Amino acid sequence: MQNEVILSQRKTGINWTTTSFMIIFHIGAIASLFFFSWNALLVTVPLWIISGGLGVGMGFHRLLTHRGYKVPKAVEYFLTICGTLALEGGQIDWVVTHRIHHAFTEKQGDPHTPRHGKWWAHMGWILTGTAQQWDTKIMKRYAPDLMKDKFHVLLNRFYWVPLTVLGLTLFALGGWSVLLWAIFFRVVFGLHATWLVNSATHLWGSRRFETTDDSTNLWWVALITFGEGWHNNHHAHPVAARHGIKWYEIDFNWYGITILKWLGLATSIKTISQSDIALAESSNSSRMMKKAA
Repeated sequence: MQNEVILSQRKTGINWTTTSFMIIFHIGAIASLFFFSWNALLVTVPLWIISGGLGVGMGFHRLLTHRGYKVPKAVEYFLTICGTLALEGGQIDWVVTHRIHHAFTEKQGDPHTPRHGKWWAHMGWILTGTAQQWDTKIMKRYAPDLMKDKFHVLLNRFYWVPLTVLGLTLFALGGWSVLLWAIFFRVVFGLHATWLVNSATHLWGSRRFETTDDSTNLWWVALITFGEGWHNNHHAHPVAARHGIKWYEIDFNWYGITILKWLGLATSIKTISQSDIALAESSNSSRMMKKAA
């Protein structure tokens, strides 16, 4: 019954509010190419790291969604505000979408499985139906922890305010070039990077762990999402705060969490056990030998 309610999002047609903003931001991103300046780029890159790494990866995903580690409330709220600068919706809606994805991965109810089409998995799902704007009943079911927090409830409603304030400030200080690059181009690039985790890392790449879904590890998606592209590792062990488990699996979000640990700000950090990693590698070796035989 619950996943029937979730599936109804695909039957309500285009969400014109979300679609309109997507069109405007994509036009702005294209326009930015004609307003390039080094000053704009110097502002854009740090904001990309702050919004995509600190905000979405470390904040929305590994902290709020999976509780892979603990931080003081002030740090949690700071990371959450950073995440709103990515314009990926309110943090509670984001968490609900992702928890539903894990609950129904590749099954009926999965908000963005590629089994419903590559376009649907990448961007179509965000343009139709609820467009990641869930009703209160579903939010309380899948994110009861956040729905009890007044700060999160308020910011989820007004998630667009921090980005709006930032945009007006950047325009006042740097003009059109800085605005178009640090807001429009950065947001669009970040959105597509996140959507590639939903689409590409369920279509192409390698698999270390045998999971019941189609999740894969894809290095180039990991690079543009600060480590979120090690998606098979993540789906095999969702609550683990570290996704890149080998030295060559670059995971900037994990490095950030490690820095918080050094500062005494991150505790109860969950990771994948060495025994689980060894078992997966042993199973992979056995499968390769059978194929070669």
